Amino acid sequence: MRIHRLDIEAFGPFATPQHIDFDQLSSQGLFLLNGATGAGKTSILDAICFALYGSVPGARQEGKRLRSDHAAPGVEPRVVCEFTARGRRFEVSRSPAWERPSARGRNGYTTQQAKTLLRERVGGSWEEKSSRNDEVGAELSDVLGMDRDQFTRVVMLPQGDFAAFLRSKASDRLDLLQKLFGTQRFEAVERQLAQQAAAAAKQVGENSSGLQVLLDRVASEQAQLGVSGATGEEAPGDEEGPAFTAGDAPRADNEDPEAWLATVEEEVEAEWKRRQAAASEAESQSARYAVEFQEAEEKSQRHARLAAALQRRILAELAAPRALENREALAKHRRAAVLSGQLEAVDSAARRVDSAIGRVAKARSKLAAAGVDADDPTAALDAAKASHAVLQARLPDEQRMEEIAGRLAAKRTEETTHQAAAAKATSLLDPLREEAATLDSRMEPLEPLAVHVADRERDAASAAELVGIVARYSAAATELDTLTGKHLQARSASQDLRQHWLDVRELRLANAAGELALALESGKPCAVCGSEDHPKPAAAARSALSLAQDEEEARQRFESSEQALADLAGHVSAVAQVVAGLAAQGGSLDMAEAEAKLKSAESAALEARKATTLLAELRAEREALSQRMAQVQEEHSASVGAAAQAASAVLLLQEQCDALEAELADLTGDFPSLRERLEALSRERALLQEAADGDQELEGAQQVMVEAAAALERALPESGFGSAEEARRELLSPADVVGLEQDLADFDAETAKLDELFASEDLVLAAKEASIGELPLPESERVEARLHASKAAEDARSAALAAGLAGKSAEAVRRYRVEYQALAQAAEEPRRKARMLAGLAETARGAGENSYRMSLNTYVLAARLEQVASAASERLVAMSDGRYTLQHTDAKAARGAKSGLGLEVVDEWTGQRRDTSTLSGGESFMASLSLALGLADVVQHEAGGVDIETLFVDEGFGSLDEQALEQVMDALEGLRDGGRVVGLVSHVAEMKQRITSQLQVVKGRHGSSVRIAEVVPT
Repeated sequence: MRIHRLDIEAFGPFATPQHIDFDQLSSQGLFLLNGATGAGKTSILDAICFALYGSVPGARQEGKRLRSDHAAPGVEPRVVCEFTARGRRFEVSRSPAWERPSARGRNGYTTQQAKTLLRERVGGSWEEKSSRNDEVGAELSDVLGMDRDQFTRVVMLPQGDFAAFLRSKASDRLDLLQKLFGTQRFEAVERQLAQQAAAAAKQVGENSSGLQVLLDRVASEQAQLGVSGATGEEAPGDEEGPAFTAGDAPRADNEDPEAWLATVEEEVEAEWKRRQAAASEAESQSARYAVEFQEAEEKSQRHARLAAALQRRILAELAAPRALENREALAKHRRAAVLSGQLEAVDSAARRVDSAIGRVAKARSKLAAAGVDADDPTAALDAAKASHAVLQARLPDEQRMEEIAGRLAAKRTEETTHQAAAAKATSLLDPLREEAATLDSRMEPLEPLAVHVADRERDAASAAELVGIVARYSAAATELDTLTGKHLQARSASQDLRQHWLDVRELRLANAAGELALALESGKPCAVCGSEDHPKPAAAARSALSLAQDEEEARQRFESSEQALADLAGHVSAVAQVVAGLAAQGGSLDMAEAEAKLKSAESAALEARKATTLLAELRAEREALSQRMAQVQEEHSASVGAAAQAASAVLLLQEQCDALEAELADLTGDFPSLRERLEALSRERALLQEAADGDQELEGAQQVMVEAAAALERALPESGFGSAEEARRELLSPADVVGLEQDLADFDAETAKLDELFASEDLVLAAKEASIGELPLPESERVEARLHASKAAEDARSAALAAGLAGKSAEAVRRYRVEYQALAQAAEEPRRKARMLAGLAETARGAGENSYRMSLNTYVLAARLEQVASAASERLVAMSDGRYTLQHTDAKAARGAKSGLGLEVVDEWTGQRRDTSTLSGGESFMASLSLALGLADVVQHEAGGVDIETLFVDEGFGSLDEQALEQVMDALEGLRDGGRVVGLVSHVAEMKQRITSQLQVVKGRHGSSVRIAEVVPT
């Protein structure tokens, strides 16, 4: 994996767009990343990591402040990284979520979501792969073969973390190693084992609780029955007495519950049998007392019923005479009721005759009032019916005549309406024709102006554009003069800065002899001439380091001025081109002349637009007027034709109406219409019909009355009555009949009941007992017998209840014992599993039988540390000139402390082993750098052998002496084999002199910037 290009904008400390060409930096395989503290060196590494993985390492991601505070409010933060991996070239662009200023957003801001774009270069052009965050993440993880944590350990070597590891105690190394290797999943395994052990222990505890609940329930049943708990044999416990007593359950985990359960079950069964026997005895005694009380109670009730029956017999004998009288009156009523039909028929016939006479008189009076002859209503009715039929037959002709008359009136009205409409249309046409002629005369002079309106508009637009060009030309010419002056001043200042830089450089070169003289030692050859004598060493005015720094600062100021001068020259050139272009378009014309042309063109265009607008309005008005004239002409023609048709229809309908009126004149008589005569005839016929019906009804009623009187005379002798009046006197009302019948029924029922009652066994026995003197017990003795029976029954119920409770307790104890045995048997496997998990969890967390007190996480870290130490030794041997190697140790720690993360350095010159904390500063740096490189090798191997072609190494070079630095540099240069690029992050001045290819981060008030510099080695 090789990084080619990185673009940063509004990210971290970088407010403006920054471009880093890693291909240019990698030309020599080794480059230096330097800059002041806080300038943003780490932010460059964060930008690479964010582009590839969408997040930055460590706590910096949690802050969520990826956007630069120096950037303008509306600038979007963006990182673009171009890289090659597995032979494919990609470009990934990412923008983190940020708050964009917005007038409609909350608090003046709106949240912009994170964006991602992945492109791949195929066939010389970029092809978009995806713009979804999840898809891009999955694609890059597959291409890179590493997650973010692996990438930060391999590409950004954590030398500083390993330096802290070497200086720390063995007990403090766990956090550092876990941060480097990311073994949190093994801690999760430890927690999972602990949770499973706790869950298993909880399950065993719940099982024990369940067993104890069953024992407590059995103890409760035992206490409820009140059994003693002693069976003759001592239960397991102390020697002084029984282990368990009633209501005292054993513990399920430290005593012998099975024996106690068996003992309690035997005791409860014995108690149940004892209570069953007692209940049976109480039931027998209760039954005996109940029988004695029942016999005394029945005898007392028999004698009471006998006394009541004798009293009822006396009352029945007193009511017998009245019952006989009622029976005779009811018999006479029944004989008279046989004639009730004939009597009712006579009365009904008389009422009908009276009613018919009244109706006949009323009908005659109506006929007289109507002036109708009432001598023979039937004959008059027949004549009226005949006349009514004739008139009814001609009624449709009268209706047709009325319809024709209505149509005739409507047609006359229609004719008048159409004639008026034709006259009105004629009066409207002349004014409309005059108005049309007036409009035509107004449109004629406007048409030539409207034809050229487009030309006038173009002339006005050209004139307005010319005025704008003249104004822009004037402003551009003024700006060109100003920029030209600034360019001359900037060129002079740049030349001054260049001269100052050359002066400082000359001073540094002149001071080089003094610097060389400082390094001379007596008896050692000079590095320039080789002589061991140094008679007169040159004096150095200043240190080479301060002069080099002054030279570098002077060069940077000169280069900055040169860049500013180039930018200003480009600006001058651009403005000059603008001025030339505007002059070619007429911009040099006088402004007053251009404005006069504009005013004239706008006036002409305005006049043409007004003429066009007015002409369009007049044409629309003329078109509307023409349509109105055509409409009025059409209405006139239609009205004339409709009036002619209506006049023809009037003549035809008048002829039909006159013919029908002549035909119906004889039938109407003195009435206005045939319908009114027909209504009058209907009223007369109704009166005649009423009179005829009354005569017929009177005749029928008289005949019925004669027949009813004859039938009554024939029935009287058979009923035993002399006259109809005598029979009417014996008739009773329905209420009286019902009352007499009910009284007789009650008397007969009471008599029958008394006969049945005195014949019953109870009264016969009571009478016999009374005759021989066997009377019932007194009330006080019966009360005493009832009390004895009640007490015996209550005792029996209590004994039965006690026996039932004992039976339920015995059944419950048996059930609880079975449940206890089943639950105890089911708990065997969970107990075994809980013991196994507890031991495993203890071992995994470094306790219990784990003599090394090494947790699972520590064990894994120890194995990883052993791998890294082996790989690091290969680097450290080269850096330390074959003296040092690193070796992992899992020796037990003192005083029972946790062990397994020990690391020793082996001195091959002395053969001794010692702790890494005893290394000097330079030796610690070499060891930590070796560990970092070893970690990169291990992680790279785990990631599937991904080829890493770009590496970054952190600080620490300042602690090395010249020889050690040379060896370390040789080792780092060895990393460049195969085209690998190594970036060193350092503040060491000598590193700045040794490494010519540098990426410099410059800190400023308005944000940091980057630049690539090629330093000439001194």
